[in-house]
Amino acid sequence: MTQKRILVTGASGCIGHYLSETLIQNTNHELYLLVRNPSKLQVDTQARSGITVLQGDMQEIECFADLLKTVDVAVLTATAWGGEETFNINVVKTLELLELLDPDKCEQVIYFSTASVLAQNNQPLKEAGEIGHDYIRSKYDCLHRLSKLAIAPKITTVFPTLVLGGDTDKPYSHLTSGFVEVTKYIDLIRFFQADGSFHFIHGQDIATVVRYLIEHPPKQDEPRYFVLGQEQITANQLIEEVCAYLGKKIYFRIPLSLSLANLIIFLFRIQMAAWDRFCMNYRHFTYQTVINPTCFGLPNHCATISDVLRISGVESRQ
Repeated sequence: MTQKRILVTGASGCIGHYLSETLIQNTNHELYLLVRNPSKLQVDTQARSGITVLQGDMQEIECFADLLKTVDVAVLTATAWGGEETFNINVVKTLELLELLDPDKCEQVIYFSTASVLAQNNQPLKEAGEIGHDYIRSKYDCLHRLSKLAIAPKITTVFPTLVLGGDTDKPYSHLTSGFVEVTKYIDLIRFFQADGSFHFIHGQDIATVVRYLIEHPPKQDEPRYFVLGQEQITANQLIEEVCAYLGKKIYFRIPLSLSLANLIIFLFRIQMAAWDRFCMNYRHFTYQTVINPTCFGLPNHCATISDVLRISGVESRQ
């Protein structure tokens, strides 16, 4: 295996932890892990030689210009989720980093976007760019600017769906903590039906896919857009699987209609942003083609709702 010089931004985040750990444990590549606060990085950076922790901020990415010119693979997971810095980090500084890479030296960039900017046909969703929250609009904006860069032919863009992950040594994703909360209210939730569907992907499975892409960069005529997710699941299947795992019976189910939801919003004067209302009406965040480790002949770490619950420490009562 040829040793590569790999830069990982956002290494202390949920996905960054799984990715850094996977690359440390399963490759001999020379790793440069960019983090704002090294104390938040909980992976064993002393496990082997060739691991360098870079303390720095995307806001000052130009400080690493000399290193960037020598990078073989750049994995860009760093992101701002909201606030004044969102567009500067997610668009301006990300593009600046990409422009500092040497298109002749760098063999691949793996850029992390989000599936929220895509429609069900895996094409850009115009509403994401028009009414999305700052994070989503910034990702939509950056996506449309990538093709203008000199490094564009080397960019592989991944679009994670709903991200799960986290444990005692890794930060939890935004979704994971909320998912476990669902089990606390399952005695009530089990008696309702809801129209909706989605995909999810665990941080470990994202890391497995990215490691594969690093070792097998797409060829010139192969796709460079990958939506990361397990097979789609409906909201009703989610409830049924949670109930089966927890040993809860479903005696009847009451459909929750969109009109009822709108009535509740009106009666309680609930304030909703335009993007939130769009999502409530859109409901089916599913995609034509999704990628997970099995697509490359590799094992999934977390493929089912039961896996999610087990990994999250919820005790089965089957």
